Amino acid sequence: ITAPAVLREPLVTPNKLLMGPGPSNAPQRVLDAMSRPILGHLHPETLKIMDDIKEGVRYLFQTNNVATFCLSASGHGGMEATLCNLLEDGDVILIGHTGHWGDRSADMAARYGADVQIVKSKIGQSLSLEEIRAALVLHKPSVLFLTQGDSSTGVLQPLEGVGALCHQHNCLLIVDTVASLGGAPMFMDRWEIDAMYTGSQKVLGAPPGITPVSFSHRAVERYKRRNSKVKVYYWDMSLVGDYWGCFGRPRIYHHTISSTLLYGLREAIAMACEEGLPALIARHQDCAKRLYRGLQDGGFELYADPKDRLSTVTTIKVPQGVDWLKVAQYAMKTYLVEISGGLGPTAGQVFRIGLMS
Repeated sequence: ITAPAVLREPLVTPNKLLMGPGPSNAPQRVLDAMSRPILGHLHPETLKIMDDIKEGVRYLFQTNNVATFCLSASGHGGMEATLCNLLEDGDVILIGHTGHWGDRSADMAARYGADVQIVKSKIGQSLSLEEIRAALVLHKPSVLFLTQGDSSTGVLQPLEGVGALCHQHNCLLIVDTVASLGGAPMFMDRWEIDAMYTGSQKVLGAPPGITPVSFSHRAVERYKRRNSKVKVYYWDMSLVGDYWGCFGRPRIYHHTISSTLLYGLREAIAMACEEGLPALIARHQDCAKRLYRGLQDGGFELYADPKDRLSTVTTIKVPQGVDWLKVAQYAMKTYLVEISGGLGPTAGQVFRIGLMS
């Protein structure tokens, strides 16, 4: 076998404007940080950067949880880890379905041996507190999974009151904020959320591949009461938490983390902290409102209900007779601008425009 000729050609990376549902364009400060020298995964300087990131994630999540760290994976890893740590064979999980990520989480939970029950919202809408309450009473789950911002439908799920309701029914609450963090208010502790994760490559503008996650004291206690080991070593919150120095025990080797991803994420979080959460959220919501007005003035129809729109991902109904793929391809070829089509239940039905930078 000879060396491939293609690798004698120069690397090509065009500069595109990423206006899909993620990833977003990384700021130059983040790109510059990632060009710094690689450090070892247990070097004291690396551990200090990890500690900086933990503090930043607690601010972004609005939590004091000690079990706050990052996973060496994309946002899917956050979904895997929260489900894997909090479910055992036969546990009932209730999935709040507002789009594709309800389907994906249901698939994952079933693979971990859970009894999966689903409560579906109306098309383009969120679930009401009463709909959630009725499903909790009916199914008696040990875990409720909700997606705050479903990037397939552009629906924002209200969360206030849900955590307290779950705890009245002896149920833990997992929330996916991959597409929503920084574009909608989030108060993990105040809203009594038990496990939460986000995407590094969305509003934060860091590269994908490193996922912030946090577990409440209730989630940690549930973990301690498990009757079986967590099924996947890589997702085990106790082991990863010890690598990140969360529990007051000596730091251990769990895996080789990418120091360059840490650099990028640290600087992306620092920039978000410098802007401040209220300003960051307000900026994205203002941009979304301007986009809505422009689209509607142009005769386009938005997919999500006005009261349930996610500021970071706007879904636009594809006009009759229009080939969405040709439109997206034209935008990329002509302007180097990425817009996306639908995903899962909205495939072929919508355009998706991301406002995440």
